[in-house]
Amino acid sequence: MCGITGWVSYDRDLAAEATVLDAMTETMACRGPDDRGTWAEGPAALGHRRLAVIDLPGGRQPMSARTPGGTVALVYSGEAYNFTELRRELADRGHRFTTDSDTEVVLRGYLEWGDTVAERLNGMYAFAVWDGRHDKLVMIRDRMGIKPFYYHRTPDGVLFGSEPKAILANPLARPRVTQDGLRELFTMIKTPGHAVWDGMREVEPGTVVTVDRSGPSTRVYWRLETREHTDDRDTTIATVRDLLDDIVRRQLVADVPRCTLLSGGLDSSAMTALAARQLAERGEKVRSFAVDFAGQSDHFVPDELRGTPDTPFVHDVARHAATDHQDIVLDAETLADPAVRRQVVRARDLPSGFGDMDASLLLLFRAIRDQSTVALSGESADEVFGGYLQFFDEDARTADTFPWLVRARRHFGEDAGVLRPDLAESLDLEAYIADSHRTAVAEVRRLDGESDFEYRMRRMCHLHLTRFVRVLLDRKDRMSMAVGLEVRVPFCDHRLVEYVYNTPWALKSFDGREKSLLREATADVLPRSVYDRVKSPYPSTQDPLYARALQQQVKDLLAQPSHAVFGLVDRERLRAAADDGAALGGQAARRGLERALDLAHWLDLYSPELVLG
Repeated sequence: MCGITGWVSYDRDLAAEATVLDAMTETMACRGPDDRGTWAEGPAALGHRRLAVIDLPGGRQPMSARTPGGTVALVYSGEAYNFTELRRELADRGHRFTTDSDTEVVLRGYLEWGDTVAERLNGMYAFAVWDGRHDKLVMIRDRMGIKPFYYHRTPDGVLFGSEPKAILANPLARPRVTQDGLRELFTMIKTPGHAVWDGMREVEPGTVVTVDRSGPSTRVYWRLETREHTDDRDTTIATVRDLLDDIVRRQLVADVPRCTLLSGGLDSSAMTALAARQLAERGEKVRSFAVDFAGQSDHFVPDELRGTPDTPFVHDVARHAATDHQDIVLDAETLADPAVRRQVVRARDLPSGFGDMDASLLLLFRAIRDQSTVALSGESADEVFGGYLQFFDEDARTADTFPWLVRARRHFGEDAGVLRPDLAESLDLEAYIADSHRTAVAEVRRLDGESDFEYRMRRMCHLHLTRFVRVLLDRKDRMSMAVGLEVRVPFCDHRLVEYVYNTPWALKSFDGREKSLLREATADVLPRSVYDRVKSPYPSTQDPLYARALQQQVKDLLAQPSHAVFGLVDRERLRAAADDGAALGGQAARRGLERALDLAHWLDLYSPELVLG
């Protein structure tokens, strides 16, 4: 893993811009605490911060190769899980390697195949190649969008980085957010390519962006496509298991300590149990970590989202799979610490509104990082296999909007409820969501003869895999890389995603339950308690001390009447929520306080120019 950044300026020699390049590179220090490097030649400059995971002494970057036509230089973030096979193929084609790193394999792969190297990679990656032979920059992102990648056009070239903060460190990029950016910010979707910051774009998943003197051009090398599924149930279950075994085996490869994230749900339990079985064959134990909250058993109250606490199921899996397990227990005071909230906002570059779930994830990863450098996560299994409650909610199934918004509004209220009414009216978020939904569902091709119900469920799966999952992948990447922890996501392997996406819903839920295929494919490694457990989302603290701390922090904010946040937030609504202690028992009121505090920290940290009219 790593942080990358760079600058192409066709009208200047960037060797003279070392100070600016250094500033851009240092914003990525948290992503790469082990090493740093910069490279500049003519109109191109590249910066890299390294988290050493494979070939610790040999994988330094930027990495370059001199050719008769010019220098080809690479900055790379991520992991190519099939790099050993590609290395053998490239060696057979005459390439000579000086390191054991996957980075050199990607560089040599580009020299051999150009930007079509992307189609040969299995993994999570975001990388940029300056090709001095043709004076062009090539930016490539993985198929599912696991690794973040942003760019910003300039009058004579482009700026790029793993995170917006790297780009914003260059004086050519202004921290400016228009109404369209605010619309994206206050809707729980992730529009492909949208970066919130004005003038900035994401390199879209499965996409190559090439920049030359005429500007950027785009080539899509992978997208989620509709195909006929002909395997029967038993064959489908066996194929899923074969894929999972291969994926986990590949993603356990590292030259540093690795572990698993264990929540006690089906996804993380299956992944942990498979990893434990494979490592046991080598005489090793898998380490597992789980987050818990002080006094959670005393405060836990079942609700529509979470029917059971995680910890008993976590411990069942740890015993069953014989993992070396540790609970990371967080208290309300730490979760509510304004310094932690500030770190979360800084890590995400935006006020996300996930509240204590972001804070606990950051703190969990920080504790894990003291003992491991790589962690495997169960993220995205719900999107792949159909695990969320909305997949079984008739209102969500039939609504002409993103299905997760139906349930989120029911549980949390309107995400923009904290906004000033005049601003909310001006943004017209409902119209923005409706337009985005129409664009998204238009991407889904219907199979000949596919029933109305199966097509509706296909659309639901497609929306989750191309919009919702990217919200969660971005969150996990930012929180983990903020502390220099590499988190791998086995369920995002594109082979598994393609196969299960095209499996009919009748097979995905053949026993009337969520994630039927995953449950049966891993039944032999799961304890019965987890096999029978109903889906439960990532945990959120129910400690009343946390809610009271939010209340006091908002009152302190209200005591600063000139704070810029009140250009966005309705002061009187916020005051009412802060004064009404009883209301804090509801998720909507608490989320409103968290959202307002996130916004305040974001405005303090970034001083963005907001274009509200």
